[in-house]
Amino acid sequence: STDTIGPTLGAEAVESGVRAGLIGLGLIALFMLVWYRLPGLVAILALALYVLLNLSLFKLVPVVLTASGIAGFILSVGMAVDANILIFERIKDELRDGKDPDGAIRDGFNRAWFSIRDANLTTIIVAIILFWLGTPLIKGFALTMGIGVLISMFSAITVTRTFLLSLGIARLSPITRFLFGTR
Repeated sequence: STDTIGPTLGAEAVESGVRAGLIGLGLIALFMLVWYRLPGLVAILALALYVLLNLSLFKLVPVVLTASGIAGFILSVGMAVDANILIFERIKDELRDGKDPDGAIRDGFNRAWFSIRDANLTTIIVAIILFWLGTPLIKGFALTMGIGVLISMFSAITVTRTFLLSLGIARLSPITRFLFGTR
């Protein structure tokens, strides 16, 4: 079916989507700080860079952010956060097993990579199919989601890893355990 809406209703839908996205980002940032502490802060910085890269690429392509495009972008933000959560949980496992922080970070990323790759690859395949077969509304969703997921893989694997390794935490101490959220 087809619905025709006026510019006021369309603008309200986009505004509501942006507001929901900003509220969601704020809540995600709070959760990451409380639950993961220092890695959560690193994830927030990486997520901010992710959003900037995404919006810059949207400007270059150019992508018009309709309500469905905003939904695709918000979904890709969720995928980026999910990748960081997988990584941080693997790092916590490695720290619990007695590894030093540097080794735990490296091994945590290696252990999480396959899950992240597989989840993002299946999402990219779906985005390609939706873009290929979908209506213009669906294509906007698929394009923003696909671009976002590709950038999220770069952000989670490269940016977050670089930030965490640059902290230079060499040994596991009570403060390090607290900062990494391990008991």
